[in-house]
Amino acid sequence: MPFRGVTMSLHKLTAGSGYDYLTRQVAALDATDKGHIGLASYYSERGESPGIWVGSGMAGIHGLAVGDPVTAEQMRALFGCGLHPVAELRLRQLEAPDFIGRDFRDLMRLGAPFKIIDDATPFRVEVAKRIAALNALIGEPVDASVAAADRARIRTQVAREFFVAEHGREPSDVHELAGQIAKSSRPRAQTVAGFDLTFSPVKSISTLWAVAEPAVAAAIERAHQAAVNDALHFIEQQALFTRTGPQGVRQVNVRGLVAAAFTHRDSRAGDPDLHTHVAVANKVQTLDGRWLSIDGRVLFKAKVAASETYNTSLEQHLRDTLGVRFAARPGSDPGKRPIREIVGVDPRLNQRWSTRRAHINLRRGALAVQFQAEHGRPPTPVEALQLAQQATLETRDAKHEPRSLAEQRTTWMSEASAVLGGRSAVASMVATALNPAAEPPRRADAHWVAQTADRVLAAMEENRSTWQMWHVRAEAQRHLRTVDMGAEHANTLVDLLVDEVLQHRSVALAAPPDGIAEPDALRRTDGSSVYSIAGAELYTTQRILDAEQRLLTVAGRRDGTVVDEPAVDLALLEMAANGTALDAGQASLVRQMCTSGLRLQLAIAPAGAGKTTAMRALTLAWTEDGGQVLGLARHPRQTHLVASARRAARLGGSGRTLHPADHRRSRHGRHTHTRRCRPIRRQTGCKHPADRG
Repeated sequence: MPFRGVTMSLHKLTAGSGYDYLTRQVAALDATDKGHIGLASYYSERGESPGIWVGSGMAGIHGLAVGDPVTAEQMRALFGCGLHPVAELRLRQLEAPDFIGRDFRDLMRLGAPFKIIDDATPFRVEVAKRIAALNALIGEPVDASVAAADRARIRTQVAREFFVAEHGREPSDVHELAGQIAKSSRPRAQTVAGFDLTFSPVKSISTLWAVAEPAVAAAIERAHQAAVNDALHFIEQQALFTRTGPQGVRQVNVRGLVAAAFTHRDSRAGDPDLHTHVAVANKVQTLDGRWLSIDGRVLFKAKVAASETYNTSLEQHLRDTLGVRFAARPGSDPGKRPIREIVGVDPRLNQRWSTRRAHINLRRGALAVQFQAEHGRPPTPVEALQLAQQATLETRDAKHEPRSLAEQRTTWMSEASAVLGGRSAVASMVATALNPAAEPPRRADAHWVAQTADRVLAAMEENRSTWQMWHVRAEAQRHLRTVDMGAEHANTLVDLLVDEVLQHRSVALAAPPDGIAEPDALRRTDGSSVYSIAGAELYTTQRILDAEQRLLTVAGRRDGTVVDEPAVDLALLEMAANGTALDAGQASLVRQMCTSGLRLQLAIAPAGAGKTTAMRALTLAWTEDGGQVLGLARHPRQTHLVASARRAARLGGSGRTLHPADHRRSRHGRHTHTRRCRPIRRQTGCKHPADRG
């Protein structure tokens, strides 16, 4: 099931000036006007606490320790250049007369410095020349910024010229023009300097933190920091590796993260928004002392599991220290999981302090429509980001001056009083949240473990055909939050659930053992081979394997009903007469599906290639020949796997939602349907599905 409110995000930071992405984008759409300011200025100008160094890998950074404050100079050295964070200071302090190049390397480097790659493509160079010419024409400096509309007009003109030069003709439609812009402006691959991990609690936590007594607010902030540390510890123990050997063939252990953590208190709109950015350097030290880069494959795989680790830890710490209780609060989308919020925190306050993003999204949509109308093409991803920035600027409140925590709390109390009807109402809400009604405790005994393992497995089967340890661990964390369990025992119980699901309820899709046992030198600390990827093993169940076999059996049958050729020709002519002429590929697809006699057929093509249009023609041919079409979409809880029932209905047949346990046959025993499956990105048209037992 899709998720609402995933509370740890993960983004790459690029070398050079790329680390100042932190200054422009990561603060929840609240920094788009700042440009390339210094990192220290950004974090200090709003009165935030200074950043600190975190991570077990700090033991290898001589001159700094966990908890030391972060400076802009240190960030520039580590994230901008890939050098030792205190390289400049150490170099200035060096006075030895026999200083040589080797001393320089020892002082300055943490392994190889980052390569700064020039991404000036011919398209970008030409656009820059024309912008400079425009500035010269209007009397502005050649490097001055131009209006977004002028920039988009120039990019469109240059892209059209590049397309004509490459293909010898004008673009046939807006999609070809947009594709040319995307291809021509795509930057060259950049060196990854690090990863930005942002930890944000659910809104009710920030709400309670904003209006509770200072002692309670401090306890909430300590719980948040403890949960961040627990998530980082999970990453260090389970998901942090580097690669060695030719082509990085060996995945080996490292000593821990080198990271800078910055905790913020509010959003640009001034709303309470407790969150922490952890900038993880792409520098890790192997157990034999070498500094190499992080194996990002595993880090990204572990993202959701790390996020759920944070969520579980935060709930447990808050329950243990403050006695609050959490419960699922459904959202407006029934296809997404409900978010667990603090019981007793008034939803009206959560809504009051969560409206800004909705306003931004509405304005961004309007700007995108306006852009399409003015330039005859959809915005590129870069231009879409610029539109989002414009929407942010146009919808934000007036910029507030830096405020102390006391000033912030005074403002938040006034706003909460206005929403709830007075300070006494706010105090009553806080008291209710801190003293929830007693609930029978739920203990994690053997019966609970067995039942929960079954539920976790059911969630795996419902949402995917294969899964990895990361998926099971994330789901186990979600169930763990529903029982009374101290934070110190959480990892043990999660490990037990993961083992129950993977070892006793799943089928491993592993290659047969080759009989080769690596020596200890070629094994990681957990005993696994350095030639394997941590957590990459795939699992499924026998039920899914049996279903796959039924599909394979049906796919080999050619005894299905076929459509007469005249009916196919008539359908194609009718589509053309109504203004929708199919191209050769679409027409061939329709003919093959109608006349092959195959019981199971696939229509595979890139997005925008016209699969739905082709299916409309197929539907028309099928019904003209006396058949009936039923368009199917999966149950709303599985909307991420399929196209909606509305898409199915657009094919021309009837459309309905199909529950997993609800399988019906149309009359004559024949139907077609389309289905989009995210794991394989395919659109499927099929007739005569196999009889199910």
